[in-house]
Amino acid sequence: MDPKGKVAVLTGGARIGQVVAHFLALHGCNLALIYRGSRDAAEASAQAATREGVRAITIRADATDEDQIVRAVQETHRELGGIHILLNMASIYLSTPEPKKADWSNIIDTNTRGAFLFSIHSAQIMKMAESGGRIVNFADWLPASGRPRYKGFVPYYTSKAAVVALTQSLALEMAPEVLVNAVAPGPILMPPGLSPAENDEVIDATPLRRWGGAAEIAKTVLFLVESDFVSGECIRVDGGRHLY
Repeated sequence: MDPKGKVAVLTGGARIGQVVAHFLALHGCNLALIYRGSRDAAEASAQAATREGVRAITIRADATDEDQIVRAVQETHRELGGIHILLNMASIYLSTPEPKKADWSNIIDTNTRGAFLFSIHSAQIMKMAESGGRIVNFADWLPASGRPRYKGFVPYYTSKAAVVALTQSLALEMAPEVLVNAVAPGPILMPPGLSPAENDEVIDATPLRRWGGAAEIAKTVLFLVESDFVSGECIRVDGGRHLY
């Protein structure tokens, strides 16, 4: 699919999402930027996109609320004339050494159920377009590799493993009109407050010996958008870290 002139919905557009949005705008893609709390990031991305000559709107919607998701999808269709691409980037990354029911529900609903709901409602519109659609979900390099490795992340790990399964299932269900894939980031952006020793530990455990940078995710997303014969895949973008 050529992204030029198409409409992409991005959920969770802070940090990496801003770079992905910019890449799509540079390729002529109109944008609907869905946010729950990161309004400033969404509006900054929209302004940057309009400077590239594409249309961009921002919509506030909670990825755990189906009614808000339906309204966001409908507003995108009404304002931009369709939906061709969906990037399910909304995510909660949270350590929960002693997870409670609320932690479980919040993380699973945001990371997995939200991706499912945005996908099924967007796909109805995608299937009306001659070009069909592309859905790109966001998993994580650890569950994509089948290795939990770090303690204290049971709800998060489970949610992202479910995203991989969701991707495969939706790819089968939605074919041939909609191609569904996932990206599984590894060490992409250094977290705030990371100590030099912790940074060295990450570098030493990554064969390519560096942090990847958000542009690597954007390039992978663009590949999956442009590809016409890849579906049901989960691509690790982790500098080879899964090999250790």
